Amino acid sequence: MRFTDERRYFVSEATVYRLLKAQDLITSPAYIVIKAANEFRDKTTAPNQLWQTDFTYLKVIGWGWYYLSTVLDDFSRFIVAWKLCATMQVGDVTATLDLALAAAGLDHVQVAHRPRLLSDNGSSYVAGDLATWLGSRGMTHIRGAPRHPQTQGKIERWHQTLKNRILLEHAYLPGELEARVAAFVEHYNHARAHESLGNLTPADVYFGRGEAILQERARIKRQTLIDRRLRHHAQAA
Repeated sequence: MRFTDERRYFVSEATVYRLLKAQDLITSPAYIVIKAANEFRDKTTAPNQLWQTDFTYLKVIGWGWYYLSTVLDDFSRFIVAWKLCATMQVGDVTATLDLALAAAGLDHVQVAHRPRLLSDNGSSYVAGDLATWLGSRGMTHIRGAPRHPQTQGKIERWHQTLKNRILLEHAYLPGELEARVAAFVEHYNHARAHESLGNLTPADVYFGRGEAILQERARIKRQTLIDRRLRHHAQAA
């Protein structure tokens, strides 16, 4: 899809796979993939309907553990806001949510339905202070069932993708780690295409550009096939 977008010429996935395999660039996975259901049963239909949030651990050499709090839009997988924290307390959760509300423009605009918040059952998410804070912002809160981590599968997959990239090298200062996270969030939101999103970036879906991009790709594919057919007929003649 990136080739189609940049070169304005369509190449099928089968062709890409064949060319990469011919150059010995396709490797077989050395692990067993455990699959869940192909799709969620109750899907979101628009951005800012449901936000997923969670903490993950990141280590800074000589400084100890830091905790990354993230708010991810369920529909588009767009990282709405994130914050590197020294603790995993309610204040860290609300600070990240404040950033998310500001980024989405919901801190000063009255909307009929504010995003629902989906989290696990961690201590900072079941606290009464968080429930009070969410009530004051007009937000509802749902939590995943115990022993069913796939409910938060999108944000868990974000954590894995992030760590696989930024933990290839040690961070020796908190500011260094924060800069790496910021750079990868920018790449993840605006440059990294997701197969589950039709090979669009989260920003394309979140900001409503996705349908126009898919239509343009379809047009390029049709035109490419027409051009190939004309060249074939010309050579045959």
